[in-house]
Amino acid sequence: MSQRLAPAPARKISAAEAAALVQSGFWLDYGFTLAQPDVFDQALAARASELSNVGIRSALAAKPRAVLEADPDGNHFHWNSWHYSAYERKKADAGSCTHVPPNLGEVSDYYRRFIAPIDIVAIKVRPADADGHFNFGPTHAWLRTLIETARIVIVETSTAVPYVCGRGNSVHISEVDYIIDGDNAPLTELICPPACEIDRTIAHSVAAEVDDGACLQVGIGGMPNAVCRLLRESGAKELGVHTELLTDGLIDLYKAGVITGARKQLDPGKLVFTFAYGSQALYDTVDRNPDMLCCDTDYTNLPHIIMQNDKVFSINSTTQMDLQGQAASESDGHRHISGTGGQLQYARGAYASKGGKSFLCLPSVFEKNGVRKSRIVLNLTAGNIVTTPRTDVMYVVTEHGIVNLKGKSIVERVRAMIALAHPDFREALERQAFENGLIPRSLYPAQTPA
Repeated sequence: MSQRLAPAPARKISAAEAAALVQSGFWLDYGFTLAQPDVFDQALAARASELSNVGIRSALAAKPRAVLEADPDGNHFHWNSWHYSAYERKKADAGSCTHVPPNLGEVSDYYRRFIAPIDIVAIKVRPADADGHFNFGPTHAWLRTLIETARIVIVETSTAVPYVCGRGNSVHISEVDYIIDGDNAPLTELICPPACEIDRTIAHSVAAEVDDGACLQVGIGGMPNAVCRLLRESGAKELGVHTELLTDGLIDLYKAGVITGARKQLDPGKLVFTFAYGSQALYDTVDRNPDMLCCDTDYTNLPHIIMQNDKVFSINSTTQMDLQGQAASESDGHRHISGTGGQLQYARGAYASKGGKSFLCLPSVFEKNGVRKSRIVLNLTAGNIVTTPRTDVMYVVTEHGIVNLKGKSIVERVRAMIALAHPDFREALERQAFENGLIPRSLYPAQTPA
């Protein structure tokens, strides 16, 4: 693959003309979430029968992609995702999408060091300002690196993309080869389901641990948003934000004056994030807001940067944990369902932060095919990916309590995890632990389990 072409004046072309630049065997990149192109995608899909072996990298597709819909068997386009959305999960089940496992904060470095230069990058941006800068809006991720390493850069402009303040959160017209007009359709919204009673119970335990001046990172879903709602009621003051994802829950705390960033050591007064994904109200709030700072993942997600803020509180969800504290958060056996994201890096960054804490939260049970099962198990489901190793897990929270695993022996870990399990499963888990030597006979109560 050749390196970036010599700079030339950017030329405005149609989506069809842009798609005509793609050749069989090319590698394309669609960026990340809300930055994925739409009219270019549709024009490229129209050429499906003319092309073969076209690779496309992206992540967290916010809506159906035309190239996948036009090529359901993956005969022409190969979609590679750094992190699955629900849509990509379905496409993976159908065999037309595969996963590229990353720590999300390292992806920029992967492009610089390990991935051959991209033939074409096509991303959605805001129309150029008077100085010729196309703002990335609420999605930075690794877009700057894509611009710097791609052979051909195409921007698809959309007036729906808000202007978001950030560090390097734009591409200048001098770096662009082709400009196409987008459809200006509203950005896709992500509406999280309301928190259930279990989410609220878990959230109470987490919110009780959050100190004034804490710097928050929260994941996606009903439980993290429930934590945000409780923090609004708890009287917590002067919270900060240094996170991968900016959510509606964090924006609500910001609007309520609970998040000020006043006590942050790094970027005081700023809500630091790499992408925002939620309601239109969220997009309206970040638009031209000087309190926002949208940055590359190698700034938001690397532990040695995260730890520079004191009292970093990392709050994430997991789907299954074993009795020793391994957390599997991204697969159901060999079936991939999401991605590592920033979970491991934030667990490490929060632990290294002065006064920091990381929390992994999960309901104690789930139901599958009409059968209720424990999420806390002796052994992880065969094929399940360990997202956060036992050595990196700090606080674990279920609706039955909260425990810190740092510094605990295997026996102490096992007993702590059993206490977090649903009461209906504790006896069986204790028996399994004893039978498999996780609780030595010498340390077991006088009567061994039957």
